[in-house]
Amino acid sequence: MTVVPTARSPRRYDPDRKSRIVDAAIEVIADHGVAGTTSRRIAAAADVPLGSITYHFDNLEDLLEQAFRRHAELMSPRYEAHFEGVTDLAGFADAVTDLINGDAGGDPRDWAVSYELYLAALRNPTLRSVTDAWMRRSRTVLERFIDPVTARGIDAVIEGLVMHLILSTATDDRAETRTIVGRFLGVPQ
Repeated sequence: MTVVPTARSPRRYDPDRKSRIVDAAIEVIADHGVAGTTSRRIAAAADVPLGSITYHFDNLEDLLEQAFRRHAELMSPRYEAHFEGVTDLAGFADAVTDLINGDAGGDPRDWAVSYELYLAALRNPTLRSVTDAWMRRSRTVLERFIDPVTARGIDAVIEGLVMHLILSTATDDRAETRTIVGRFLGVPQ
């Protein structure tokens, strides 16, 4: 009996596959949270075979780390650009208020991924390094206008008030947010 070799299907040239997987992981995290994120869901979202996940990443934790790093890299320039043109403390207070009220290019999905990162970082030191680097970068922007201690505080105010707005069923009240920010910074309305 003669064995005839079967032809292998040609490999698909896909140089962007790894990047597409990372982007898909961000989308899956936004839709299902970290707890609901699986390699299968990510592979399906990226339209790649499941084996591509294990080929490109050591494990799911490695993929999550890269996805969260990518998310921070995408969000940081938007954050920085939001404060361009601010020239005084009152303008800074207005810019912070706008940021909190969703006028900085971030949407609820972006914030959901951010908060998923924060929660995952509570138990994962590798992800904690991602959050630490991202917070340092954000505070560097804030420190152009205020001292480092106040920058840390206003960063926490931003995060906390955004979380309250996302989780609240009440309508956004920009004037109330501006009052809170103004009081924290010592800037009247």
